[in-house]
Amino acid sequence: LALASRTRHRSLRAAAQRPHKSTTGADPLNNRANPRSDEAAVSAEKERQRKYNDGDGISNLQLEDLVGLIQNTEKNILLLNQARLQAMEHADKILKEKEALQRKINILETRLSETNAQHKLSSEGNVSDSPLLLEFDVLKEDNILLKEDIEFFKTKLIEIAETEEGIFKLEKERALLDASLRELESRFIAAQANMMKLGPRDAWWEKVEKLEDLLETTANQVEHAAVILDHNHDLQDRLDNLEASLQAANISKFSCSLVDLLQQKVKLVEDRFQACNSEMHSQIELYEHSIVEFHDTLSKLIEESEKRSLENFTGNMPSELWSKISLLIDGWLLEKKIAYNDASMLREMVRKRDSRLREAYLSYRGTENRDVMDSFLKMALPGTSSGLHIAHIAAEMAPVAKVGGLADVISGLGKALQKKGHLVEIILPKYDCMQVDQVSNLKVLDVLVQSYFEGNMFNNKIWTGTVEGLPVYFIEPQHPAMFFSRAQYYGEHDDFKRFAYFSRAALELLYQSGKKVDIIHCHDWQTAFVAPLYWDVYANLGFNSARICFTCHNFEYQGTAPARDLAWCGLDVEHLDRPDRMRDNSHGRINAVKGAIVYSNIVTTVSPTYALEVRSEGGRGLQDTLKVHSRKFLGILNGIDTDTWNPSTDRYLKVQYNAKDLQGKAANKAALREQLNLASAYPSQPLVGCITRLVAQKGVHLIRHAIYKTAELGGQFVLLGSSPVPEIQREFEGIADHFQNNNNIRLILKYDDALSHCIYAASDMFIVPSIFEPCGLTQMIAMRYGSVPIVRKTGGLNDSVFDFDDETIPMEVRNGFTFVKADEQGLSSAMERAFNCYTRKPEVWKQLVQKDMTIDFSWDTSASQYEDIYQKAVARARAVA
Repeated sequence: LALASRTRHRSLRAAAQRPHKSTTGADPLNNRANPRSDEAAVSAEKERQRKYNDGDGISNLQLEDLVGLIQNTEKNILLLNQARLQAMEHADKILKEKEALQRKINILETRLSETNAQHKLSSEGNVSDSPLLLEFDVLKEDNILLKEDIEFFKTKLIEIAETEEGIFKLEKERALLDASLRELESRFIAAQANMMKLGPRDAWWEKVEKLEDLLETTANQVEHAAVILDHNHDLQDRLDNLEASLQAANISKFSCSLVDLLQQKVKLVEDRFQACNSEMHSQIELYEHSIVEFHDTLSKLIEESEKRSLENFTGNMPSELWSKISLLIDGWLLEKKIAYNDASMLREMVRKRDSRLREAYLSYRGTENRDVMDSFLKMALPGTSSGLHIAHIAAEMAPVAKVGGLADVISGLGKALQKKGHLVEIILPKYDCMQVDQVSNLKVLDVLVQSYFEGNMFNNKIWTGTVEGLPVYFIEPQHPAMFFSRAQYYGEHDDFKRFAYFSRAALELLYQSGKKVDIIHCHDWQTAFVAPLYWDVYANLGFNSARICFTCHNFEYQGTAPARDLAWCGLDVEHLDRPDRMRDNSHGRINAVKGAIVYSNIVTTVSPTYALEVRSEGGRGLQDTLKVHSRKFLGILNGIDTDTWNPSTDRYLKVQYNAKDLQGKAANKAALREQLNLASAYPSQPLVGCITRLVAQKGVHLIRHAIYKTAELGGQFVLLGSSPVPEIQREFEGIADHFQNNNNIRLILKYDDALSHCIYAASDMFIVPSIFEPCGLTQMIAMRYGSVPIVRKTGGLNDSVFDFDDETIPMEVRNGFTFVKADEQGLSSAMERAFNCYTRKPEVWKQLVQKDMTIDFSWDTSASQYEDIYQKAVARARAVA
């Protein structure tokens, strides 16, 4: 009661203190209003107001309020009790559900225990086989058989791996043996050539001829003396018989005198025989003396020939020899066998082509490297060299790893610079699919170069060898992703990652070798990472002697990726992901080519016209960046390797020829017709050639039109090339099928290097209808082989081919037929003009062919331009220093 009284007192006090608002009918569970409670509250309020207004109902009003509060409290308690009952009902339901779940769990546990018991009994053989157990046994047996098969296949795979390893070793040994054989053959040929050029050759052969005559005369005399001797023996026998007969018969004195006469004649014959015998011996002595003299002369000639052969070997193939010496020195330095200063001095000797190095190297060939090294280190090393140390970092190089024109540029430009007295080195990835047989003296260095990638340091094997006479380093990453063991050069999903790794490893190789390189020349987006890596990472480590030259061979390919991917090779993403550095101009990704343009000291592309084109829409989004950096950007027309592409020495041709003697070109045309089963009834029928990759850039719709136009004009057409685009490949396969029975059209849809040489030599005209062409090499090669080009005026085609009918151009430089618009009408017009000149003006055509064959498209001019910009960049760097 006391508790109830206190509760009511607190309620009354609270009611007196707070504003009077009715909460009657509120549902504490769901906050929804109760209509009946609302009506009761309204009625009570009205009655309260009435009593209040009466004047004498003040005490009654307070009592009613207290009663109302008590009733509301009781109602709230009732509602709370109802809510509690509902909660208990829900709890009962939950308990029931829990009990049901527990029963199910118990049932499942029972079943599981029964199943285990059955399995146990089955294993002990106490239970009969049920269908389920039988199926289980079958699966178990199958599993055992599968395990056995897996073990068998594992064994076979191990055997295959061992076999492949053995095959690889044999292939490597074979390649090394082939290289050695080629070297020996070249030396033997050079020695033979030198021997034939020796001064004493005529006197030598005269002595040999005299000795042969003397030998023949002596032999005849010996035979004659032998006949006389035999005859003398016969006479002596007859004389003896005659004397015996005379003694037996006791003949007359006359007969005795006759016998004496015969004896005298026999004696005379004997004297003559003795004289002949003496003469014969004197002749034999003279012959023996001449033989000794001959051998002495021959030995001297052989010794002199060998000496001149070695000199000729080192003179005719200096690049090969000096490249080997250079690789040898760098290998010693990387393997820490010699000091950096010694290596620097020896490199100076290599630059100067010091004959002492050459002689020491040739003298110690075949001995231990230690002997060669000791001999090198003992030499005095005075003076300095004006030549530059140039390192090319690239993804391709002909002929060891060739996909496109980039490969030809690396080898052609490298050889041309080397001939000018510069020390040139090439750094390539070591692809598992590269042409190992094209590398001389391929070997792995006894050192591992570590490079950074993805937050870790990875080892790299370093291989060395010479390619086309140039020293080449091949980097083989020891990364679990096996970046360059993919059986192809490009086209992998992680190409950005692969070549970012290679660029970092290449710079690490140069850095760890301690070389003071003058120029680092990187090419295309695959090695564009070199420029920012060099200036943002390695220059801070003290490796800052070089200037960076970047060449973009085709702005169609720029190497874009998310910005975060730059961090893989150790570049600062926040630092480089900016509009003025490496962020692409048209989207938020990173652009490798843009980074190289910004960070390089020299930026080039492969022709002057293409350099103009890429400053506008041809730049594929980089035109504004090129304009900002225009002072260091220029176009240099590529050259071709005139040793490889030379119709007078080309081993792939049936008949070699030159500009002065074009009969060989007609013979090669006849040979190609026979090889491809083309019609040969009309030898003068014009033959049009086309060698290309079938991609949109090359104008595939115009190539298709050229095939039908050639047939319309009465000519023959040969296409060599394939397409990486399946739709284009299928289209040209359909065209090939269409002309399968036409003996004037042939489409060879593959890559064939030997056949390409034959097509250049056989064709009268050559089609290059590119939509855009940074440089183009096929038109230059075609002209060297006497095939007149028909090209569209774009890029390098515009810089190398000038229209024969353009009177605004000097006659001496007109060398082909051109058209401007990339449509069928322009190509048709150019082809018609070429066919008319060929058929109606044969003498004019012949002069055009001869002029084209004499144009100098060698690398010499281009290399001189590169040499000039290299030296200016190095001079500026030294001036700043």
